[in-house]
Amino acid sequence: MTGGAGFIGSHLCERLLDEGAEVLCVDNFYSSTRRNIHHLLSNPRFELMRHDITFPLYVEVDEIYNLACPASPVFYQRDPVQTTKTSVIGSINMLGLAKRVGAKILLSSTSEVYGDPTVHPQDESYWGNVNPIGVRSCYDEGKRCAETLFFDYRRQHDMPIKVVRIFNTYGPRMQPDDGRVVSNFIVQALQGRDLTVYGDGTQTRSFCYVDDLVEGLIRMMATEHEVTGPINLGNPNEMSMLELATRVTDLVGGGRKVRHEPLPADDPKQRQPDITRAVETLGWEPKVHLDVGLARTVEWFRDSGVLG
Repeated sequence: MTGGAGFIGSHLCERLLDEGAEVLCVDNFYSSTRRNIHHLLSNPRFELMRHDITFPLYVEVDEIYNLACPASPVFYQRDPVQTTKTSVIGSINMLGLAKRVGAKILLSSTSEVYGDPTVHPQDESYWGNVNPIGVRSCYDEGKRCAETLFFDYRRQHDMPIKVVRIFNTYGPRMQPDDGRVVSNFIVQALQGRDLTVYGDGTQTRSFCYVDDLVEGLIRMMATEHEVTGPINLGNPNEMSMLELATRVTDLVGGGRKVRHEPLPADDPKQRQPDITRAVETLGWEPKVHLDVGLARTVEWFRDSGVLG
């Protein structure tokens, strides 16, 4: 599991251990934290390795979940060249490892491959509307290139690849400073500050609880050789940023206001997955209602100590 100490990766490690798997967690802790996997260290079937996948990795494994890459703008724009290297060189190294040991390999790609979409909702046949030279390009184009590499390895070597495109995901263990809208709103509300909304707040996103996403990843890895994806994983229930701010303030309580800031460059106006392929191929769809997931996430931020 590359990126196994990250937000999604740590939940996936935990779930696989619960199912009896042996898990090797590989992470360089660039945008993750040991706190996420500290409770797993005593498990005899869990191993932690500090490693950057832009360098080759020599281990013996049966399956590879390639989740390594900073996924929030705050982290991936901090060192954009390293972000691109992680997606591209990291994918080459992990694909080389999978080829050598005959392992299945899954790429956690992203809805960002669709850019600022002109098609709505987005299905997997849409090629996207991405700025190749913008401030988000290191992540967007890095993941697009990673998908290219995965499918070229498939065509050239008939490798068992799996590609999923992850839409906005939230839940416990999000970093309080990662710049994602759910964590931003929750942290600001808990600290009694105004909630920062970029632009006029009418831009939309669709939010999937992390447990639902992990279920989708595991189902995708379990598919037959013929199933490669890409497959969208996300919640198709779309809402505006202003609606989300209201949900969070209602949960946390208090009379917090919304403060508007300029919209970041290339920020998508709409984001909603068409999950028809996931439903038909994986028998998967999200189960956790947003209000339930937000309540669990707020409780975690309150009780985990990450806010000091």
